[in-house]
Amino acid sequence: MTAVTYLDHAATTPLRPEVAAAMAEVHADSEAGRLGNPSGSHPAAQHARRLLEEARDEVAAFLGRDPGDIVFTSGGTESANLALLGPAEAALRDRGEAVLLSSAVEHPAVRESARAAAKAGLDTRELPVDQHGIVDPDALARTLSSHVTSVAVMTANNETGVLQPLADLVEAVRRRAPNASFFTDAVQAAPFVDLAEVTAGADLVSVSAHKVGGPVGVGALAVAGRVRLEPRQYGGGQERERRSGTQDVAGAVGLATALRLVAAERAATGPRVAALRDRLRDGLLHAVDGAYRTVPAAEGVEVLPGHLHLCVPGVEREELLVALGQEGVCVSGGSSCASGALQPSHVLAAMGVAPELAAGALRFSLGYGTTDADIDRALLVVPAVVGALRRGG
Repeated sequence: MTAVTYLDHAATTPLRPEVAAAMAEVHADSEAGRLGNPSGSHPAAQHARRLLEEARDEVAAFLGRDPGDIVFTSGGTESANLALLGPAEAALRDRGEAVLLSSAVEHPAVRESARAAAKAGLDTRELPVDQHGIVDPDALARTLSSHVTSVAVMTANNETGVLQPLADLVEAVRRRAPNASFFTDAVQAAPFVDLAEVTAGADLVSVSAHKVGGPVGVGALAVAGRVRLEPRQYGGGQERERRSGTQDVAGAVGLATALRLVAAERAATGPRVAALRDRLRDGLLHAVDGAYRTVPAAEGVEVLPGHLHLCVPGVEREELLVALGQEGVCVSGGSSCASGALQPSHVLAAMGVAPELAAGALRFSLGYGTTDADIDRALLVVPAVVGALRRGG
């Protein structure tokens, strides 16, 4: 069998054994007949409720929020939909208007939510970025007015890993549009960034379990008490009537366990992964002729430790991804929600990357389990595969 070199943690991070064990314990309770619906009142339901609320406490602590601010969701996409459209619908109800601003490099969950809002007649606008993919706080301030109801700027980009100057952006919103809600998609940043500190000024913050070594299908949205939002799904009124539906207790425990591990290991994991990323970057730039570093080093520009984005001229992204996959090297061409599509990356387009370069985009994303051996193998396989494709082999 071909050895697997997994460098696609930004798409999904393998389930951590500790998380699997914690979730298995919850399921074992269920099999013993002791775990009920957390909305119930009998002992089995109360046990489920206790597990759910303990998980909520842990997620809240990770994000630096009150437990009552935490809404469990099915993941980053649902969280983004609720964070953007929930306040917009509340603003329409209360004020008769809603103006949504979002950066030009947001995840598709935010972009498509904004597109849906525009189809419904809401005023939606995109904020431009510079060549590094960063929103200028001064430019944002000039765009703001008392009519703006929501602003969405991600903590770190899912394709390039670039971190936004979140504190400055939030300050601009507070100064020019004090009643607007500020949402930040922190899904990619969660493995490496102290979100309690970095996102402290945001009103809404989203995380997703499978980006931090947790299960697929679980996430959370922190909602500050001042934010008024309409729910996006209706039913039994769970999650303080912000997100109806029976909660996934095991999933919530898995998310909380993964975040606890991330917080405990962050100080050591970040520098270790960054060193591996830098070795991979330097090796590929040396070995692959014409390889283009999408986010050049620049003062004040920060990139997540696990992200390396390169553009490789002379090859097509999809052909390169397939060829690398056949050699067991798992990477992506950009957003995990769109890497199988042939259309150019909207992130790279917004950054001004030439289409011929963007056609060969590669995202390497490292995580807690990445090893020196993984980097060694990538440095061996990637240049060989690129060379073969360029020769028509």
